[in-house]
Amino acid sequence: MENFPPLMFAGLILIMLIGFPVAFSLAALGLACGFYAVSQGWFPPEFMANLPQNVFGILSNDLLLAIPFFTLMGALLERCGLAEDMLDSMGQLFGPVRGGLGYSVIIVGFILGAITGTVAGQVIAMAMISLPVMMRYGYNMRYATGVLAASGTITQLVPPSLVLVVLADQLGRSVGDMYKAAWGPSILQVLIFTLYTFALTRLKPHYLPGIPKTERSLQGWALWKKCLRGIIPSAILIFAVLGSMGGLPGIDTAICTPTEAGAMGAVGAGILAALHGRLNWPLLQGAMAGTMRITAMVVFILIGSRTFSLVFQGVEGGAWIEHMLSHLPGGQTGFLIAVNLFIFFLAFFLDFFEIAFIILPLLGPVADKMGIDLVWFGVMLCVNMQTSFMHPPFGFALFYLRGISDSLFKSGAIPRKVASSDIYLGAIPWVLMQLILVAIVIFVPQSVTMFLDKEKAVDLNQATELLQGLEHAPDKSQDNADEALRQMAAEPPASAAKNQR
Repeated sequence: MENFPPLMFAGLILIMLIGFPVAFSLAALGLACGFYAVSQGWFPPEFMANLPQNVFGILSNDLLLAIPFFTLMGALLERCGLAEDMLDSMGQLFGPVRGGLGYSVIIVGFILGAITGTVAGQVIAMAMISLPVMMRYGYNMRYATGVLAASGTITQLVPPSLVLVVLADQLGRSVGDMYKAAWGPSILQVLIFTLYTFALTRLKPHYLPGIPKTERSLQGWALWKKCLRGIIPSAILIFAVLGSMGGLPGIDTAICTPTEAGAMGAVGAGILAALHGRLNWPLLQGAMAGTMRITAMVVFILIGSRTFSLVFQGVEGGAWIEHMLSHLPGGQTGFLIAVNLFIFFLAFFLDFFEIAFIILPLLGPVADKMGIDLVWFGVMLCVNMQTSFMHPPFGFALFYLRGISDSLFKSGAIPRKVASSDIYLGAIPWVLMQLILVAIVIFVPQSVTMFLDKEKAVDLNQATELLQGLEHAPDKSQDNADEALRQMAAEPPASAAKNQR
């Protein structure tokens, strides 16, 4: 049996390379290995009988209900014209600046990432609006395709990302903490993209020319009004959804579960669509159909991964993984580098849901035993998994960009066809920037933890002295007890707390 876990893991990689749907491949491999293990007497048949109950227990998890709600929220906003309005107004605002269209795509990508959460819709919407304008004014094609694809992948890291919900569930951590931890890397990523654009405007200014101010269709307050009309309602929705579940820095209390916050976000998205005058039955029907497809995909991947994981743990695969990874040279740093290299290459073939459900349950317990903070570990893996959308030649964002550029050429919106080499070579600098962010997260953990709530340290010696002092003051025991508890928890006295409020 000690040789079976590595064989199962090799079979996992091989069956994924075949190209058959991952959920059914995993389930078939897990069942086949399970029946073989039973025939060898490695565990009793009753072990496999636990599978239906195990799967039902996972699917009855209330946290996973947040996935369809957040997906519906993003699908509604994706179809209501918000991206088009924001890109048009931001493009006119920043366009006259050298590299202005690049800045506007990055900023709008960040804002849309916080409210839509779908890479496909974001890349397609931004390419439809910005690619013809960039080509018209002579932007370098590789920069144009790279910034459009990269700004679409920002949505995987910016809260309320679906990836972070899945990671929190798999690692057993709070979704609110995962969201708070992701804000630092999200902002850093936007800054890195912006600095790269600024550097290009200085090194190769002809790559990113400015648009003449005479080309603006709006001027002055009318332009600012259109910008604010898209940003302010979106910001209100973001703060309402994330703030209610404790997912914003500085907010320590959650008044909603992630599922309830997602439901509120879906309602808010419908209100925003109505404000834009786009709320109708075709929009709702398309949004619900898209939500159904993504939710069904997640559920089937979860069932398949649970089937494989149950058998893998039954043949002591978890102990094999732990022994292999915990004995790597370099301790925690060696483990983190090896895991990130593994995830980076695995992302060539799998998307983020598959990696989260299949690989993370194997890595999480090892990281926990090595003393690694799992919130930080999850955010680090999320940053790495972003690259799965940008890998040439398999990145989905590149496929979406390839498809929409062909459609734009056929419709006459762009003057020439975009070469595949421009799309793939244009993605490489942005993948390298994402890997730089992974390195920053590994070696500067404060980039993740700075927005997390600080744990209150309790001095045990002081607590013992305070409690012993209570025994000698029975007449004021209640007042002394309250004061002792306040001091142990580093809480201000009642009068100070009242003044703060």
